[in-house]
Amino acid sequence: MRVLRLNTPLEQIRGIGPGIITKLNKLGLQTVSDILYHFPFRYEDFSHVSNISDLAPKEQSTIHGVIEDVSIRHAWHRRMFITEAQIADETGSIRAVWFNQPYIKNILTVGQMANFAGKVSESDEGELYFSNPTFEVLKNENQETKHTARLVPIYPETRGFTSKGIRAILNSLLQNIPDMEDWIPDEILEKNNIPDLKSALLKIHYPETLDEAFYARKRFVFEDIYLLQLVNLIQKLTLAKEKAPQIPTDIEWLKTEVLAKLPFELTNGQKKTLWEVIKDISLEKPMNRIIQGDVGSGKTAIAAVASLVVSKLGLQTAIMAPTEVLAKQHYETFKKLFLPMDKKYQPTIGLLTASESKIYYEKDVEADIKKPALIQKIKKGEIPIIIGTHALISNSAKIAFTFENLGLLVIDEQHRFGVKQRAELTKNSKGIIPHFLSMSATPIPRTLMLSVFGDLDVSIISELPNGRQEITTQIIQKEHAQKTYEFMKQRLNEGRQAFVVCPRIEPSEDEKSVPKKQFFQNIKKLELKSVKEEYEKLSKTVFKDYTVAMLHGQMKPAEKEKIMANFKANKINVLVSTTVIEVGVDIPNAAIMLIEGSERFGLAQLYQLRGRIGRGEHKSYCFLFTDSKNPETNARLKAIMTAKNGFELAEKDLEIRGPGQFIGDEQSGFSDFMMKSLQNIELVKSARESAALTLTRSNGLDKFPKLKERLAEFKIRLHLE
Repeated sequence: MRVLRLNTPLEQIRGIGPGIITKLNKLGLQTVSDILYHFPFRYEDFSHVSNISDLAPKEQSTIHGVIEDVSIRHAWHRRMFITEAQIADETGSIRAVWFNQPYIKNILTVGQMANFAGKVSESDEGELYFSNPTFEVLKNENQETKHTARLVPIYPETRGFTSKGIRAILNSLLQNIPDMEDWIPDEILEKNNIPDLKSALLKIHYPETLDEAFYARKRFVFEDIYLLQLVNLIQKLTLAKEKAPQIPTDIEWLKTEVLAKLPFELTNGQKKTLWEVIKDISLEKPMNRIIQGDVGSGKTAIAAVASLVVSKLGLQTAIMAPTEVLAKQHYETFKKLFLPMDKKYQPTIGLLTASESKIYYEKDVEADIKKPALIQKIKKGEIPIIIGTHALISNSAKIAFTFENLGLLVIDEQHRFGVKQRAELTKNSKGIIPHFLSMSATPIPRTLMLSVFGDLDVSIISELPNGRQEITTQIIQKEHAQKTYEFMKQRLNEGRQAFVVCPRIEPSEDEKSVPKKQFFQNIKKLELKSVKEEYEKLSKTVFKDYTVAMLHGQMKPAEKEKIMANFKANKINVLVSTTVIEVGVDIPNAAIMLIEGSERFGLAQLYQLRGRIGRGEHKSYCFLFTDSKNPETNARLKAIMTAKNGFELAEKDLEIRGPGQFIGDEQSGFSDFMMKSLQNIELVKSARESAALTLTRSNGLDKFPKLKERLAEFKIRLHLE
């Protein structure tokens, strides 16, 4: 075989035919690099070679013997072929049985030497035998084995192509790959006690021991986190060199004309966070901060006050939200917060979404305006505060390039937006970088903050505003649903309102094999089916005497807006919805949250959903419906009842469900290894220290050309959610 390159297509390799290529492509494997990085998810330990006479039931072992007989028969009553072989060594003989694998009869020949590996079974009559063992025909006693008598890697497979086939290809490739110049600097390899690239590839696929496999795996667990930390630190260093508008704050004015006239007093956590923001925007270096706080902790109030400070200096603020519902919610909140203030300090606010464009002037003076006209006003700097969705960076608007004086950019639920989108919003034709403030009501665990959001400074609002109601949360088995419905009716009769949230229903295994785009379309269809079925059931039976409405993400924006307006006006008693209400919905009269299939949600998401109630003066209740009798599932759900705050719950959720719950594994561009390693705080710290050390050696990475090249590739496939 010729010397291979990592980018060599697999179809160019002799011995890999079109049929195998099709199966490899189903696994996403197209190049030599792809299959080398197709790592085992576990190992079978067949390293213990036994004499046949020493075998014991349920033992996992390898035997070495001679094939004495091979036969095949058709078991008509079970509709299957059964292949049998008799194997003997110096100490005895044993039968091996394979079900529905008739081709084995053509591979095994009487008189051949072979290894057979697997778990030893015992028949009702007490006979020991191998059931479906792995086998390996040997040409001589000293032949190196790939499938038996060693630690054997087991890979993600596809129908008709097993780990044995993958091992056969890898064995050939690993013998012919060239020496690789490692892209991780030697100093970093030594500091973290990890192997070089070629050694790691050899040992992860063919380790002699589990310790060797762990040592090799450590290399690949480390490398993506290391690259991510380099991205974060480079971004932080680059940003520190940029210039932002200095926005000093008149503290006396802030106290007497702004804070004193808010409808509520700021909590200590809010005051501390506001002070951190005010200090940041007073500097010439761009602020790059995230505010973390539970649902209802007052993050929006901080953003509103900060935007008021910015507008006083004649600069603009852009607030971008992930949904129209949340954008409209922020728009209404800003109006309410600014209303008691002196007329001369009330800035004009604009709203721009796919379906709406409005201007709020002062003292409740509001007008609809056509989008082109609104955009022109933004361009001219006539709108100090503009609130919107993706419409702010849509092709039709291109607002991000035309703000007259953008001083502050606020993005809510930042992890829902890609880095590219954020970069687009921070561009400014005058070469001035606006200050950046992110807000997240989904508490992000410390490991993810250090890694995924490592370029951001963090402010935490840990307490809730005074007057927030404690929410009674109960786990309800579905057989007790009727009692809960009766309780809900009592509350509805008292004038309260209720949310009923339907779960994401996971597609079947067959559906998971379709292309990614279609896969997520299938999920949306299933979610829609789920909410429609629940709406039909509740509106026609359980709550037939009440007004029931349905809300889901596939409705047109105007339709969603109308339903939410009616719900807020108490024209709807029960709203059956998908998780579209997870953020940005503020209905003080809603005092009941019923979550169907609660075991399908992450803890952080349940916490978010529950935060939609308890926002008014009324006692509130959250019911977690579940069909599951699994003790572990119920223990997980109980965590939401006992956790002191969202941050504690987020750490628990990370431990149970992994990072995908927070950053969206289907959209993140992260490898499986990286997703798992994000939970390892010590590894994340070590990778961050290593990235910092590398940058001190060569700020622009010019001393490390291979690393620079690999980092560029990493950035292309990386898009954070």
